[in-house]
Amino acid sequence: MAAPGGQSVSCRDVCVGAETSFRRKVRGKLPAIRGTRPSVHNGQLLLSTGVPSLDHILGGGIAVGTLLLIEEDTYNTYSKLLSKYFLAEGVVNGHELYIASASEDATNILQGLPAPLLDEIPKKDDHKPGLKEDTPDTMKIAWRYQNMAKVESLPISSSRFGHYYDLSKTMSKEMLQTVQSSGFYLPDMFLDQEKNVLCPSCEMTCDYHQLLESIQRVIHEGGYDGSNPQNRQKNILRIGIQSLGSVLWGDDICSREHPRNLHSLTKFLYALRGLLRSSLSVCVITVPAHLIQNKAIMMRVRSLSDTVVGLESFIGSERETNPLYKDYHGLLHVHKIPRLNSLISDASDTKDLAFKLKRKLFAIERLHLPPDLSDTVSRLSKPDLAGSAKLLSSECGSAAPGVEHLDF
Repeated sequence: MAAPGGQSVSCRDVCVGAETSFRRKVRGKLPAIRGTRPSVHNGQLLLSTGVPSLDHILGGGIAVGTLLLIEEDTYNTYSKLLSKYFLAEGVVNGHELYIASASEDATNILQGLPAPLLDEIPKKDDHKPGLKEDTPDTMKIAWRYQNMAKVESLPISSSRFGHYYDLSKTMSKEMLQTVQSSGFYLPDMFLDQEKNVLCPSCEMTCDYHQLLESIQRVIHEGGYDGSNPQNRQKNILRIGIQSLGSVLWGDDICSREHPRNLHSLTKFLYALRGLLRSSLSVCVITVPAHLIQNKAIMMRVRSLSDTVVGLESFIGSERETNPLYKDYHGLLHVHKIPRLNSLISDASDTKDLAFKLKRKLFAIERLHLPPDLSDTVSRLSKPDLAGSAKLLSSECGSAAPGVEHLDF
């Protein structure tokens, strides 16, 4: 191609100098926030519960802007532990925490969080110059292991999604000092206020009303709702509320079959879910479902929650001594999975779920039934085992059987 001055111009130079109408379409991207990842099913932003096996059951984790309801076990042992895992995961990833409780101060809850397990990462051996390897003071090992890198234990990286924690240790003070947290301790808020008093403006108990205002203030001041754009890097607000609906919160749904505050808890959950939907926040609530006498209230509470799981502990029950459940500490019931950006929920294909607690692991697995009754089991206990198997198949979950081990 010839130019007017006689110089030759290539087609490549023409294409570079001219603007083309063909441009790559750039789609909206999810915000890059530590400790989160997009769902492979619906693109929703997910974060970990602190228990990797529970993340797998819930379809990859908890979706940002949703509410996870945990129905407490009888003695509130394992449900409180799941709440601690959720908060500890936020500390590791640098998320802001909001802790609400009617029985324990937020500072004490933070100090009791389990410590994350340590990763083993390779570190090269530093040899001093002039030092011979075959000195009599050095230990002789096989030649194939001489050039291998040594292993050093360092704190786990926050770039991973989901971590494991050691229940025998608590988090260090240095790690807790890096987290930004706020709390709501009910006895400090209402020292001079009468319990079971309805707020005239919202028709819910004043305890729930003050808690809702406190959460709304933290979301707005932190810029998690988008109304106050954050100048700093975007972050996630993790909200943990313990034993909501108990008598300690000024509610009577656990003490009366026909409570006076019939709609207080449901109105609180309705307003709370509206705050979560429009903010970068996630809430985990534990509720003593076994104490709520009016089952209609519990059905409304489940319908107002996005994800509902229930824990059934074997402590104090006949199953504690039943050989069928000797390897587990309780059952996990998945009552509800959220339907976000899709017509169906991403439910796990596992039906019978059980959990067991170890010193360094809270594992949720598929409950395996024995292929045949052992000869060592007495004849009197055989009908009990058969009845337990029928009861288990009717109680646990609603999905089809699938993966054997969920913890990987």
